[in-house]
Amino acid sequence: MFALVIGAASSGKSSFAEDLILHSPGNPRLYLACMEPFGEEGRRRVERHRSLRAGKGFQTLERYVDLRHLPVPAGCALLLEDLGNLTANERFRPDGAGPDTEEAVWQGICHLRRQAETLVIVSPEVFSGGSDWQG
Repeated sequence: MFALVIGAASSGKSSFAEDLILHSPGNPRLYLACMEPFGEEGRRRVERHRSLRAGKGFQTLERYVDLRHLPVPAGCALLLEDLGNLTANERFRPDGAGPDTEEAVWQGICHLRRQAETLVIVSPEVFSGGSDWQG
């Protein structure tokens, strides 16, 4: 299974994604955290997410760039949290992909998909505007 969970900040998308992993095939259950915890607010957000998934059987991996070279067990269930942080890290970190961000992110996702039985990716909304949005 491959799923993309999109939503606004604090909308419950992480909890929804965790439930998808918990009810899907794949073992072990991996939580791939891409957010660097900058400042007090960042540390609070990371701690909140850790407490919410406590006791659910997730192994946490922290990786901020270069997912295409991340070793993950074949057949695992993997939750990538989140695509926005990963993209920003690849673009702006000194060890990131810089101008090749799009390709690096795409290759990383393809690598994870080949390895994982279940891959769920969490992403922030890419637009805003509500019900009157005219796309």
